[in-house]
Amino acid sequence: MIAAELKNGSARAGEHLQLLRLLASELEKAMRAIAGNNLNELEDSILNQQTLSAQLGTLADGIQAAAEAQRPLESDSIDSDLKYEIHAAQEQLRRLNYRYSILLKHSSRSAALMASLFRSFRGQYQEASGARMQEHTWSCQM
Repeated sequence: MIAAELKNGSARAGEHLQLLRLLASELEKAMRAIAGNNLNELEDSILNQQTLSAQLGTLADGIQAAAEAQRPLESDSIDSDLKYEIHAAQEQLRRLNYRYSILLKHSSRSAALMASLFRSFRGQYQEASGARMQEHTWSCQM
């Protein structure tokens, strides 16, 4: 019984690490897609991110259930090197997520500015309502 719990803990930790790394890879892929204006690649990456996030949630639910069943051996059985790798992957994912959120914020503002410019008949930028959109103005001459 204890050997099975040890194996189960390591297997869950390994799966957790793999999912974290895959999610980090998808965030990098999405950022490249945004930078390259590749909508198809961005949509594929978002779908993959949703799938990986759901898998991480399911895994977390399983870990939570094991913790509620008071099986402390499972978490103690994870190798310290594997724990270190998981923490490193979590930190990398946290940094990537921060960069991704900033990129999304700035790219959505840029898209709004371009859409406003294209709606204009004379090429003048027309400010949208709200404080955020009125911070900067620009125009182009045709």
